Amino acid sequence: MLYSQVSYLYDMPNFFKKNRRESGQNESEHTGMIGEYYEGEFPVIVRFVNETPRDEDIKRLPWFTVISWKYDGSSRNGMPPVKVNEKMLRLEDALVDKFDENLICQHAYNRTGNNLKEFNYYIADRDEFMTQFNDALKGHEQYPIEITFYEDLEWKEMKKLLEDFS
Repeated sequence: MLYSQVSYLYDMPNFFKKNRRESGQNESEHTGMIGEYYEGEFPVIVRFVNETPRDEDIKRLPWFTVISWKYDGSSRNGMPPVKVNEKMLRLEDALVDKFDENLICQHAYNRTGNNLKEFNYYIADRDEFMTQFNDALKGHEQYPIEITFYEDLEWKEMKKLLEDFS
C-alpha cells in the first residue's frame, strides 16, 4: 500500500495549550525533552529536541508535515492500547531509520495522547518525502494514518512548542 499526500493546509493549528508542565528528559543524543500538557482532562506527552532551529534549516525545510494516527484510548485515559502502541513503535522505528540522518527532513516532535499520535517533521519537498516515506514502510502492514502538509516558512509551530516548554 502506498500512502499519498492527504492535504495541503496553510493556516497552522494551535497544537499547544497553556496548561503544560515539563516532565523530564529523554535519552536522545541531542538535548531531547519529554513534556506534558492537557487537552481537556487528557494528558498529552510530547517528545522533542530542545534546540532552536538553525536559519539554514528553516529556509531549506518549509513544510511542516504531520503524520497522524487516531486510535481509541478510552480504556487508557486517552493513551493508545498496548497492541496499537506496539504498531506505532514499529512505524516510529521505520521513520527513524529512514529519516534520522536524512537531508530532506528534520524531526520536529512526536505527541501522544487524547486518542491521537502524531509524528511531526519539517521537510523540503513533499513528493520526495512521500517517495522515501513509502520506501521506509515497504513490507509493513498498512497503518491507519493520515499525512498533512502545512506551509510554515518561519517554523512557527516548532518555535511555539519550544516557547511553551521553556
